[in-house]
Formats: sequence, structure tokens, C-alpha cells
Amino acid sequence: GGERPQQIHASSAAVTRPPSFFQLLELARLLDRNMFGIQPRDVSDDDFNPRRRRWSLWTTPPASMPTTSHTSRPRKGHANAYHMSVKFEDLCGFMVEGNVDDVNVLNEVRERIREQGRVWWALEASKGANWYLQPRISSNGGQGVISVTSLKLSVLTNTVTLRRLIRKGVPPALRPKVWLSVSGAAKKRSTVPETYYDELIRATEGKTTPATRQIDHDLPRTFPCHPWLNSEEGQASLRRVLVGYSFRDSEVGYCQGLNYVAALLLLVMKTEEDAFWMLAVLLENVLVSDCYTDTLSGCHVEQRVFKDLLAKKCPRIAAHLEAMGFDVSLVATEWFLCLFSKTLPSETTLRVWDVLFNEGAKVLFHVALAIFKMREDDLLRIQHIGDVIDVLQSTAHHLYEPDELLTFAFDKIGSMTTNTITKERKRHETVVMAELDQRTRRLGSLKMDA
Repeated sequence: GGERPQQIHASSAAVTRPPSFFQLLELARLLDRNMFGIQPRDVSDDDFNPRRRRWSLWTTPPASMPTTSHTSRPRKGHANAYHMSVKFEDLCGFMVEGNVDDVNVLNEVRERIREQGRVWWALEASKGANWYLQPRISSNGGQGVISVTSLKLSVLTNTVTLRRLIRKGVPPALRPKVWLSVSGAAKKRSTVPETYYDELIRATEGKTTPATRQIDHDLPRTFPCHPWLNSEEGQASLRRVLVGYSFRDSEVGYCQGLNYVAALLLLVMKTEEDAFWMLAVLLENVLVSDCYTDTLSGCHVEQRVFKDLLAKKCPRIAAHLEAMGFDVSLVATEWFLCLFSKTLPSETTLRVWDVLFNEGAKVLFHVALAIFKMREDDLLRIQHIGDVIDVLQSTAHHLYEPDELLTFAFDKIGSMTTNTITKERKRHETVVMAELDQRTRRLGSLKMDA
């Protein structure tokens, strides 16, 4: 089946010490392929609905083929791939329409994740399930020896190794557990009573606020093509998460864009409560403050920082777009508010989120810059603003190869230190707050004149 493999226990009568990593890895290779969350998994009727997986693949007439071009590298033997439109359901349950090449790319990506999954399951089987809570070397007598009792495996001796492992992809079956740990959501939840979420939801019942009214308005428009999210049960679950958080943080309340983020979290996490805590840690710890407040001041700051980074990392593109009068916020605002959930294929979005929850908000800059960089030659030839938007949207919608995107994001774009980004944020924050204050005074003056 598709359940997580049982912990591997060595018999004390036959083995005097825990099995080595390589022994465990070899055992993991023998496990059923379904265990890595790539293939369909059978679920019981009482399993959480977003975890249900169905696979379907069929062709449609060429007339319905998408007109946007595919950006992934061409593959030999698929010369007719663009003459056949294919519909398939991805791991999150979204029905996707693409071409045969898209399917081939996804199959290759999933096979790589399956291979990566063997390493992760070996970590689990080593009784090191909590390795990601303390990814550090334990000192033994001042010699810096890896402590088997605390780390289990020398493969994770420092945060660099941890970062590299996560960038290669977290197996879908382990993603909820890993996200809760590396993001700090599990720690955040541990600071409140176990009944916190249930009591919060009960406290919101029957209450109407501006936030709840906006949430009710947005629910039917949140991924309406997804069967579960478009169901009564799915919308009720999403509503509880969003309304619950709006009561937890009245300053943020609710902002459009959070509905897409929370919806995708629901599809990934095993429980509604886990999705709530992931949303909480995202807004309170991972992202910069004030991104989702009434003024969106944090989002305005991020857009200006991104514009500066584009000029630094992709100067030719930035100069060309500026000469055209193109404002990058025309595309990047949605990218940052929805965390690419409306832009990238869902499976690619989740790979971005793997890194986001581990490394922080600067990952969004890396990914946004990568999308521009991947189409640099095309962008430099464009002379109309509308064509810029079309190229960027088409590129993002067809990025089924997350490794290609992440390679551009981190290797081609290069490093960006947190200190540098923080300084840029502070510089722009002063200007943005002054502009917002001026706008508030101007609006107040107009009301008085009226």
C-alpha cells in the first residue's frame, strides 16, 4: 500500500548495534515504490479527503491544445508531442492540461523524487525521525564526534547538508512532517494547549466580521476546478482555517491571496489543524511582516526590493523593461502574495515551498528572478508590455521541471545574503511608510472637503 513504512527494528539477540545507514538504504530500496508517495495510494473512507489520489490520463482533440509554448528542454523521440493535448491529475488533485512532453517531464521528476525518497525513508528507519529538529553535530568529549543517539546518521551533520537534501525534494508522504518541523510550526503549536485550534474555531462560530464576509466571497473562487476544494466539505474546511486565523491575528485578519495559500496547505497537510499552524508560522515567522495587512505595506516593500535585485542580477532584462515602462509588480505582486500557488504547477510550487519553509522568504526572490532569467533572450526581443506578461505567465505555468527552476534560482542567480536583503527592506520600508502616510492624509483631506 501507500502507507509509511514501519520502523525497522534490529533484533537485540542477533544485532548488537543499530544498522548502518547503507544497510538501511539498501533495505529502503526493497520497499514498495508506492511508499514514497509518488504512486496512487489507497485510503480508507475516514482518511482526510485532500490526501486522496486518483490518476487519469487521456487525450483530447488537437483543437483544444493550449496555444502557449512549452519552455522545458525538448526531448528526442517526441517530435509529435505538441500535436496531442493531454489531461492528467497531479499529486494535489488538480486536473492539468498539457502535452505529452509535460507528462514525460513529470514522470522523470517523480522518478527522481522516488530515488530521493529512499534516502528519506532510510533516515526514518534509522530511528532518526526527529533529526530535523536538531540538525547539528553533538560533541563527544570535545572531539566533535557525531552522536548516534542524537543524530543517528552522519549524512546530516550540518545545516548545509540539510539544505541540500531539502532542495532536492521532500517525498510527498513525508512533506507534512518535514514542513511542520523545519518551519517551526510544530514548536509554535507546542506553546499552546492541545485544544487551542478547536476552541478557536468554536469561538468564531456564528460571528460575522469584514474578514469573514470577504472569505465567504472568495471561497467559491479558490481553485474552483479542484473537485475537493469546490465541494461543500472542502470549502467548509478552508473557511475554518481562514476564519480561525483572522480571529487569531485581527491585524492581518484576511487578505486576498491567503485563500490560495491556505487551500494548497490543506491539500498537503494531513489535518486541518496542521494546515492552520503552517499558515500561522508562514505569516508570523517565515514571511516579512505586514505583507497581508490592509495597507499591504510589506508586499510593497518586497516589490521594490525585487526590482532592485532584478537590476543587480539581471541588468539587461531590467534595463530593457524599464525602457519599455514595464513595472515588474504587474506580475510579481501575485507571485509574492500567493507564493506562486496560482502561477506554477502545483507540484513545482510544493518544491518551492519545501525550500521556503526551511530557508525563509528570500527564496521567493530567487524563484522570481529565475523565471525572468530563464526567458532572458525572449524578453530582450519583446517590445510590448502585454507580450512580457504573456511570456512570463506562459513560462511559469509550464514549469513542470522544478529542478530546472531551482537550479536557475540558486546556481544561475547566485547567492543573496539575508543581511543584504534586510538592509534593502529597511531602506524601502521608510519610503513606503512615508508614501502610505501621505496617501492617508490626502484621503482624509478629501473627505473633509466633501
